[in-house]
Amino acid sequence: MRGLDRTFADYDELWAWSVEQPDDFWRAVWQEFDIPSDGDPTAALADASMPGAVWFPDVRLNYAEVMLRMPGRADDDVVVVAASQSRDDVRLTARELRDQVARARAGLVRAGVAPGDRVAAYAPNIPETLVLLLAAASLGAVFSSCAPEFGTQSVVDRWQQIEPTVVLAVDGYRYGTKGVDRRAEVAAITESLPSVRTLVWLPYLDPAAPAPDGAITWAELTAEAAPLEFVRLPFASPLYVLFSSGTTGLPKPIVHGHGGITIEHLKALALHHDLGPDDRFFWFSTTGWMMWNLLVSGLAVGSTVVMFDGDPAHPDLAMLWQLAERLEVTYFGTSAPYLLQCRKEGLVPHDVADLSRLRGVGSTGAPLPAEGFRWVYEAVSPTVQLNSISGGTDVCSGFVGASPIVPVYAGEISCRLLGCAVEAYDEDRRPVIGSLGELVITLPMPSMPVGFWGDADGSRYRAAYFEDIPGVWRHGDWITITERGTCTITGRSDATLNRGGVRLGTAEFYTVVEALPEVADSLVVHLEDDEGGAGQLLLFVVLADGLVLDKALHQRIALALRTQLSPRHVPDAVHQVAMLPRTLSGKKLEVPVKKILQGASIEDAAAKGALTNPDSLDAFIDIRESL
Repeated sequence: MRGLDRTFADYDELWAWSVEQPDDFWRAVWQEFDIPSDGDPTAALADASMPGAVWFPDVRLNYAEVMLRMPGRADDDVVVVAASQSRDDVRLTARELRDQVARARAGLVRAGVAPGDRVAAYAPNIPETLVLLLAAASLGAVFSSCAPEFGTQSVVDRWQQIEPTVVLAVDGYRYGTKGVDRRAEVAAITESLPSVRTLVWLPYLDPAAPAPDGAITWAELTAEAAPLEFVRLPFASPLYVLFSSGTTGLPKPIVHGHGGITIEHLKALALHHDLGPDDRFFWFSTTGWMMWNLLVSGLAVGSTVVMFDGDPAHPDLAMLWQLAERLEVTYFGTSAPYLLQCRKEGLVPHDVADLSRLRGVGSTGAPLPAEGFRWVYEAVSPTVQLNSISGGTDVCSGFVGASPIVPVYAGEISCRLLGCAVEAYDEDRRPVIGSLGELVITLPMPSMPVGFWGDADGSRYRAAYFEDIPGVWRHGDWITITERGTCTITGRSDATLNRGGVRLGTAEFYTVVEALPEVADSLVVHLEDDEGGAGQLLLFVVLADGLVLDKALHQRIALALRTQLSPRHVPDAVHQVAMLPRTLSGKKLEVPVKKILQGASIEDAAAKGALTNPDSLDAFIDIRESL
């Protein structure tokens, strides 16, 4: 690294230095990538408090400026490639991308957008969404996106919190061969958001779809050429708002800053994914998942960003691998469930596609078991580096993953990432090696949230990560760190649903189901399939007095979930129960119910003394026998 006057015997020694001397490490990262800025980057970590760390207090920068620098790329080089089941491929050169961002920026200025205003996109993983992000960032506006498969309630629950003034929306999208019209949802969303002054209409499913009254089109927003300009901002200035899954209430509006995202993504993509100007970087993601934000940051290291919008299993699971061949992908990112499903169906990707250019495969979203690792090396390529990553929306990056200079062991995440002070804490809050513990971060990372939107006193932010262990970030995963520096993630301690690559919190699920007059209470659990299938999504309902679950009510429940949330979250089965388990404070107990359905005894799953209605758990023993 530039400016670094020492060497290290191995990765473990480098990692130890990166967390023991964070000021030196992050200053070296800044120098290595020569981040364009004003001011003096000498002081990297001015205050190491958690929460409340202060990074690079004397610099000003802009995320979009760093992204559009695109090192190693000429003006005529293609830097964005986008495939879609809704339209033909789109390719943008470096010159065209910069021009589109400048035009969109000028359009936002004409729409009255000022620094600090929120600009939102109800749009897929397509170039227009990326252009809008960069245009908003360039002038200091704050960006947020929701994938168009999100139903009305999911979007409103998020955006009512941040009050966007401009919304980009598509008319619909194609998923496989099915066209999905979203015009009604767009109307309902904008009607619920009085802050919206400008609706930008993108006819994506149907190019002839007329714009709603009062809207402007994407073509109109980008009609006027303009110089490409950037407002350089303090390190912690808000860049975008990502949302948690909403497991315990409304989705948390997590604010990420220009500086933290810029330096963290440069580190992750260059040093851990080993990406550069010769790469074509692909990750299957929607705009509702933080992996989209990481994907588009591939521009910062000069990589060509490869986007895809559509059904990854249409016409079959071979499609994405064949797409990788056609678009000359060198790094293929996806979810662990997708890899496991390919394995389960007997797919051998190197038999159906030329993957000779591929040198990296990324996996996240869930733990990848050893058989998944072996399948990648046998069926995809024996020479790729498999990068199994775990992190979160909270830092818009990973805590643990891989490095080009460490081995890959089947079923194990290769290493703790540079600058990430990851530990496994036992019940006494002591770091342990070789045994299961709570995943904690003991020192700040630059991309930890600036805060939560609207959380003026920081209380929600502190409660989310620092309440249990003051001064230490508790992430909510179980982790084992081995003697050789690898680790395994056993799972989450919350009840987030994750199906088909769409993450959704139970609280949003209940909002929809319990809005039905027949449903008095509800609880949902997802039983994962260890072989990589979709698993079982099970819904339990308490009905209004005198009602019995019948086919018609079952269908109404399914329709509500399909239209307001996502087709992937229609339950596989609905069971009527007399009552649901709750704690003395009124919280539902998804995790104990899931444990019982997976074979645990009632005594092992929950402490009856902590429940208002302990006998409610008995019904789930009977249901388990019927599964």
